[in-house]
Amino acid sequence: MTAVSCELTEPARRVSAGWVARFALAWIGLYAGLFGPLQVLLPQQVEALAPDDKEATLALVLGAGAACTLIANPLFGALSDRTRSRFGRRRPWIAAGFAGGTVAIALLAAAPAVPFVVLGWCAVQTMLNAPFAALSAAVPDEVPAAQRGTAAGYLGLAFIVGVGVGSGLAVLSGETSTGYLLVAVVALACGLPYVLLGRHTRQRPVAPLRWREFLRGFWINPVRHPDFGWGFLTRFLVNLGNSVVLLYLFFFLDDEVGLADPAGGVLALTAIYSAAVLGSVVAAGTCSDRLARRRVFVTGGALVMAGAAVLISVWPTWPGAVVAAVALGIGFGTYSAVDFALLTQVLPTATDRGKDLGVLNIASSLPQVLAPAIAAPIVTGLGGYSALYLVAAAIEVTGAVLVYRIRSVR
Repeated sequence: MTAVSCELTEPARRVSAGWVARFALAWIGLYAGLFGPLQVLLPQQVEALAPDDKEATLALVLGAGAACTLIANPLFGALSDRTRSRFGRRRPWIAAGFAGGTVAIALLAAAPAVPFVVLGWCAVQTMLNAPFAALSAAVPDEVPAAQRGTAAGYLGLAFIVGVGVGSGLAVLSGETSTGYLLVAVVALACGLPYVLLGRHTRQRPVAPLRWREFLRGFWINPVRHPDFGWGFLTRFLVNLGNSVVLLYLFFFLDDEVGLADPAGGVLALTAIYSAAVLGSVVAAGTCSDRLARRRVFVTGGALVMAGAAVLISVWPTWPGAVVAAVALGIGFGTYSAVDFALLTQVLPTATDRGKDLGVLNIASSLPQVLAPAIAAPIVTGLGGYSALYLVAAAIEVTGAVLVYRIRSVR
């Protein structure tokens, strides 16, 4: 007789505060492992190894890593869907990903030349996308729908804390190799409580692996699953607009605002933005659960983000940028918390949650690749920064409006 898995049905038991704490801590470690290198250590290392061509070299490193992310996230999600072990189907991948990512980060510390940096960063992105995919799928596996806004809110909180921890360790270390080692240790330590103390779940057998069917499963027909299709499209559009807004912020402050210290300006705006996200992300997720509403929060958050882009366009001054940073943080915090909760409720099948969320994560990663292709011609010849931010606002408004094409979630 086959046991019915609670992973293959909608969970009914509310998760505890301890589960939420372990879940958030794992995400803090994951984001620290990704953003400590991304924001500080990789640029320092590239500048030391290729000082005469640092911009193009860093673009090569980050582009290669982004390509690995696009493949690794849905792949690890799909593999975790099919995993059967005494520890469940997600935790082996979380454990292996954190362990492998820690090793890869440590190896980056000793990279003697640019090709090794490229390979090392690709390894970090690949390995850390295993826990990224599995932790994402843990929400629909274990959290009842009525509690997912709160869980997603703490995920958003973990993002801000994790980026701050990773960047802080990288800066305070004072030396690139030491920074890598500190980030690696913290990432692993933050992931351990979830791996060691997570709950066990019963599982059912799966059919033998057939590679053609396995690969075909990454295409999810939007006609058969329209809410999933609209969810992918709206996430893509809102994240694309946000990426366009943030891409040339340094150059906007330098060229348009005329700020004497644009780097310091970016740092200050990032701090303001982060504080606004912290003030909205958990509150929005919790309110969404209490009201049993998702779409109004997702749409409202995206519209606030669009308003911030319009504000930058029509008020290109330092005070305008500060006000826009507050609005953008509030909007993104509201949007990101509830959007994730909404998307967990439009997955086509319970058996493929990891793979399907991995596909949805492409809608967050792909805009980072496409944003430069959209932004560069607008800034250089089609209207400048004012036009750029209006285009970003239009993209975000389109994504906000289309959220209401999702019918199965209120």
